[in-house]
Amino acid sequence: MAAVFLITLYEYSPLFYITVISLCFVVTAAMVLGWFGFDVPVILRSSDETESVLPAPEKRMVQVTNPFALEMGSSGVASVTEGMSLLPCCLEPCVLSCYWGCGVHALQGALQTHQHGPSKLATPHLFQEALHFQYHHCQSFHISGEDREEHYTKMPADLGITDFGLLPRERYPVVAVLTLAESEARDTYNIVASVTVVHVPDDKYSLSARILFQYLLTAQGNMYELKPLFMSAESMGLSEATDPDRSTEAPPETQKREPRKEEKEKMPGMENEEEDWSEEGKGKDCVVCQNAPVNRVLLPCRHACVCDGCVHRFQHCPICRAFVLESFALFQRPHMEEE
Repeated sequence: MAAVFLITLYEYSPLFYITVISLCFVVTAAMVLGWFGFDVPVILRSSDETESVLPAPEKRMVQVTNPFALEMGSSGVASVTEGMSLLPCCLEPCVLSCYWGCGVHALQGALQTHQHGPSKLATPHLFQEALHFQYHHCQSFHISGEDREEHYTKMPADLGITDFGLLPRERYPVVAVLTLAESEARDTYNIVASVTVVHVPDDKYSLSARILFQYLLTAQGNMYELKPLFMSAESMGLSEATDPDRSTEAPPETQKREPRKEEKEKMPGMENEEEDWSEEGKGKDCVVCQNAPVNRVLLPCRHACVCDGCVHRFQHCPICRAFVLESFALFQRPHMEEE
């Protein structure tokens, strides 16, 4: 029957016959590609297939207290010759060590020593030994728990260093390390050091001063990289990404296997941050339903834009359309804690 129909159709109109055969081929190819997992246009997918998409898994979180915070100073002066200011904020007495011209390979080796070596980099002396003193100048400041002042650091002029060479460079302009000053505090906090790599402009590279990387070192020898969460201006009163130090995440089951993970933490002066989110978040609408408060961060794009109910309805970020691998909650609701 099918053969007779095709022959009749061809005798009636060869052009119409070719069109029907081509359309059948396209539909069949799309179904076969979709069956084997290839991404096909949504218009060619059935509604049953769309509804059966599994939601992105939720990332297990651990909340810890971070005794360190470090920001760029408010003063506009920042260069290799004129120095720069840093604003530390600590819960306990700390030591701020600024290493000017720290070797890139020396810093990487020191971080690997913390992860795999017998001793952890919990003091400035241990950190200097791990760097093998491969830096031009080190300047230290003692920070009290109530200190909220900026500290100015500068490389001595008699060293005669005005730049760190052309790209790619072998040295970081500034590496700022915060460590706990008291041994009792090191036994109290899981996080024992904070490492911040700062770029400072010079004669060869005029990029404005900024924080390049931030790492947290734990007493168990783990290292976590802090990354910013991207939120709307209405959610946090900011026009850009939130501070990299404030919200990060770390799954407890992967701490020993993956060296660089983000970690959810409480920052100095932010002890009631979770309560503030629960109060302020009530008026911040999800970008999908425009009804519930934003409480979910999508990974790996780190957009905080959806509520707990809408996070399971799609597999692509509604902001950047990136594929969602995991998500985690900014704060735990009462009914979530009961579950």
